[in-house]
Amino acid sequence: MKLILYLSNGYPTIESSIEMAKTYVDAGCDMIEMDFPSRNPFLEGEFIAGRMAKALENEPNYDKYMEGMAKARKLLPDTKFIIMTYENTVLEIGVSRFVAFCKENGFEDIILVGPDGDTVKNELIDSGLKISCYVQFNLPEEEVRQALESNGFTYMQAVPAPGQATPQHPTLRSCIDYLRERGLKNPIYCGVGVHTPEDAQMVKEAGGDGIFVGSTILKLHDNVPALIEKIHEFKEKC
Repeated sequence: MKLILYLSNGYPTIESSIEMAKTYVDAGCDMIEMDFPSRNPFLEGEFIAGRMAKALENEPNYDKYMEGMAKARKLLPDTKFIIMTYENTVLEIGVSRFVAFCKENGFEDIILVGPDGDTVKNELIDSGLKISCYVQFNLPEEEVRQALESNGFTYMQAVPAPGQATPQHPTLRSCIDYLRERGLKNPIYCGVGVHTPEDAQMVKEAGGDGIFVGSTILKLHDNVPALIEKIHEFKEKC
C-alpha cells in the first residue's frame, strides 16, 4: 500500500518545501500530494487554509511555485507526485498553461478542488491529465458513478463522520468491496481521518491501495527527527 504525504507548497518558503519533499522520500514516503496554495481555499480547514495564506503572503506569484515544483520533480525523479489545486488557481494560471506545465514535468494525477461545473475538469481530462474523484463514506450514487467514469484514482473517505456510515456499508472494507463489485478498476487511495499508524493498518486491511496523511505530518515540520520517525511508523503499517 502506498504512503502518500501532503506537502504545503511554499510554506514557509518554496525552497523549504523542496527540501521537505526530499525528507519525506528519504523517510519512506511513496507519493507526495503537493498543492498550489489557493487565494480562496474555501473547502479547507483553518490549518491548511492558514498555511496557504502564509505561503501566498511570502510568494504570491504562481510562476515561482511552478518553478519549485519542477525542481522537486527533477530532484526526485522516481517519486510520483499528485497535484492538488483549486479550480480558481487553474483559471488564474490559465488552463492551457497549467496543462503544459503538468505534461512537461510528468505530473499526471490531479486533485481538482472546488470545480464550478465540468468545463475545466473536462478540458484537463481531454488533455490527458487524470482527475481524481472523491467518494464519501456513505457512498452517494452520483459520486460512485463519477468514480466509475473517471480516468483518475478514487479518493475514498477513510473514516466516517458520526452517523455517516450506512447499515449496508458500515466499514471501510465494505465500502471498498462495493466499489470493486461495481466495477471500479482505478486505485483507491483513502484519506480524511487517517491520523495514526493504526489507521493506516485499518486501511490496508480494508483493501485500500494507498493512504493520504496530512495534518499529522505537517504539524511535525518544525521537528524533523520526530517527523521522520512518524513517517517510519506509518510506512511500517503500509
